[in-house]
Amino acid sequence: MNGGVPAATPARPLRVGIAAGEHSGDTLGAAFIRALRAHLPDAEVFGVAGPKMVAAGCTPWVGIEALSVMGLAEVLRDLPRLLRLRRELVHRFLAAGIDVFVGIDSPEFNLRVAAPLKSAGIPTVQYVSPQVWAWRQGRVKTIGRAIDLILCLLPFETDFYARHGVRAEFVGHPLADEIPLQSDRAAARGALGLDPAGLVIALLPGSRLAEVAYLAAPFVQAAARIRRTRPDARFIAPMASAAAAEAFAREAAQVTDAPEIHRLDGRAQEALAAADGVIVASGTATLETLLTGRPMVVAYRMSPVTAFLLRALGMVKVRYFSQPNLLAGRALVPEFLQEQVRGAALGEALLNELQEPKRVAELQQEFTAIHRQLRVGGAERAVQAVLELLGRVPPVSPGDAHTAGL
Repeated sequence: MNGGVPAATPARPLRVGIAAGEHSGDTLGAAFIRALRAHLPDAEVFGVAGPKMVAAGCTPWVGIEALSVMGLAEVLRDLPRLLRLRRELVHRFLAAGIDVFVGIDSPEFNLRVAAPLKSAGIPTVQYVSPQVWAWRQGRVKTIGRAIDLILCLLPFETDFYARHGVRAEFVGHPLADEIPLQSDRAAARGALGLDPAGLVIALLPGSRLAEVAYLAAPFVQAAARIRRTRPDARFIAPMASAAAAEAFAREAAQVTDAPEIHRLDGRAQEALAAADGVIVASGTATLETLLTGRPMVVAYRMSPVTAFLLRALGMVKVRYFSQPNLLAGRALVPEFLQEQVRGAALGEALLNELQEPKRVAELQQEFTAIHRQLRVGGAERAVQAVLELLGRVPPVSPGDAHTAGL
């Protein structure tokens, strides 16, 4: 007995439902969870997670590979499985009594998970804006109905949402905090067992198997083209998974004059730091390359059906598709799309990028300026924005943001 005064009921831990797609989503999710745990050590996080998120403390209900689907045609093929997974997640999140849902990337899937959760009164967040400003702009109405808060990685994205009355905040990118402003090429080469001298080219054909299948052969052909001009060139290719490595090797074996390419088990950031130049699939890896300060050539291929639909329906609204060019607002790096993705053209473009030291120096200066713009404590800002949405903390000011423990 305590004099008739009832004991206070301890507040239960914050429960966060989460669903991340792709290798990049795993990286973002892990940084978010670490920053969240810095504020709320007992927070419970569960849902669709990758290995980095699991290591940060997320309970995985489903592996992240379940959402690793690219292209309209590919989504249609996997639609029954994705619909079933979506229903199961919504049911489990509701049964778990989550306080907030955070979808990381994979907007086609996550927005449809978010909508019924929001209807049930659960706050919903989309971390990484869909490229709605680039194509299918009419989706912004659907996004506004499903999502309470968009966390934008790129500074120009919030203006688009503001025009449509959707709450959005620029939080920067955790990779900009994690990657140093000046990458140490000599240290990276030492760590990878590479000769400190000579030309090193990194090939990053993507993390999804479909990307690797579309890009591996032209990337290897590009390496062959570079080797004919620069016999001293060496090639490294960080692989996102064992399956990706197998797919890359299978495609590379079809290239008759393929040079030796040293495949790495992950270690993409070290590979980028070690390289003089990079041939890279469009996506987060282009941002990593920019943040590392390396000249690059960007390529993207999708299924012919998806490409036809995008063009026939006039769904693309921007001049550029790679993140460096979108951030710069101009053609900062060479881009190759669909039928333009040919090995000789990729190799020639990278050789042209590397042959002028003045051009490389100017490019690195521009990359550094963008790096500084994105280096604002991304994971911490994201957590502060979510907690503010839930009424847990006051708004964060830019001067207080750079405290994410990365």
